[in-house]
Amino acid sequence: MYVAQPIEWTGQGVVMLDQRRLPTEEILHTYTDYREVAKAIREMIIRGAPAIGVAAAMGAALGVLHSSAKSIEALRAEFTEICNTLGKTRPTAADLFWALERMKGRFAELTSGTSDLGKIRQGMVQEAQQVHLEKKATDGAIGRFGAEFMPREGQVMTHCNAGALATGGIGTALGVIRVAVEQGKKLHVLVPETRPYLQGSRLTAWELHKGGIPLTLITDNMVGHFLKSGKVRAVVTGADRIAANGDTANKIGTYQIAVLAKENNVPFYIAAPVSTFDLSIRDGEHIPIEERSAAEVTHLQGVRMAPDVHAAHPAFDVTAARYIAAIFTERGVARAPYTEALRALASPAQAVKV
Repeated sequence: MYVAQPIEWTGQGVVMLDQRRLPTEEILHTYTDYREVAKAIREMIIRGAPAIGVAAAMGAALGVLHSSAKSIEALRAEFTEICNTLGKTRPTAADLFWALERMKGRFAELTSGTSDLGKIRQGMVQEAQQVHLEKKATDGAIGRFGAEFMPREGQVMTHCNAGALATGGIGTALGVIRVAVEQGKKLHVLVPETRPYLQGSRLTAWELHKGGIPLTLITDNMVGHFLKSGKVRAVVTGADRIAANGDTANKIGTYQIAVLAKENNVPFYIAAPVSTFDLSIRDGEHIPIEERSAAEVTHLQGVRMAPDVHAAHPAFDVTAARYIAAIFTERGVARAPYTEALRALASPAQAVKV
C-alpha cells in the first residue's frame, strides 16, 4: 500500500514534498539552511503536527551541522537562535515544541560530554534521524490500537489530513484506517474537503486514492447530512495539541463534526502521539490558536473568490473532552476521565522503544 514521504534527511539536505502543490504536482525541495526549513513550516510546504516536529528536529540539526562556529560558546549562542527561529513558525502544534525541547536536551548532553564540534554536529544529525524513526514506529502503534475500534465494515469519517503527509510515518487517523483495512475491514472513508486550505480534498483524498482505499469526497457543509444518515460508524481525526483534561485542538471544523457525531450517536475518536499532550495546559481554553492570513479564505490558489472584505482564519478549533469517545496513542488508548488517563500514558515508563 502506497505511503507518501513528506520529509527525508539526505546527504544533500532536508528534502520535503511541497504539499501546497498536491495533488496536481509532486515537487520536492532540498533545504540546507535552517531558516529555509522554518519558512517551509510557516508556509505549509510541510504541515501536520508530527511532521512539523520532524521538520523542526531536522532544522535544528541542519543549523548545527552548517554552523560556522569555531567554539562551543559560539555554537551554543547560535543554537539558541536556531531554536527560536523554528519555534516561531506555528504556535498551536505541540510537536514543534516537543521536538525543539528534545533537540535542546541532546545538544546539552553532547556539549557537556565533548568539545569536539564534529562529534556534536553528527550527534545532532543522528538525533533528528532518530526522531523521524520514532515517529514512524509511533504511527504503527497508534494504528494497531485504533484499528480495534473501527467497524468491520461501513463508512468512517475523518477531517483535514492526518495521514503520512502529516506525520512522516503512515499517519495517525489515516494510519488507524490503513491498519484496519490491512486487517481485512471493509471501510469506506468520507473525506470533508477542509476549507479553506483544502487538506481533505487535496491531501487526504490523494493519499487514500493512491493507497487504494475507497473514499467519497464531501464538502464541509455536508458533514451533518452524512452523520444523520445512520451510515457513518465512526469518526477519527488527528490532533495538534491535547490539554491535560483531554480537550483537543485540531484543524478548524473538527469541533462541529464532534458535536454532530455526539448528536447522532457516532463515536468520535482522536488518534495522536503522546508528544501532542500538553499537560501544562489545564484545558482547551488555554491552547493558543494560530490565526492565519485572511487571504487563505478570500482567495483559492491565488484567485480571489470573495469581495474585498474582512475575513477570519483561525486555523484550529478545540473539541471538548466530553465529545471524545477515546484517544488512541502509541502507548495505548485513553478514555475518560482523561486527566488521569493522559497522565498515565505520558509517564516515561510507558515509552515505546525503537
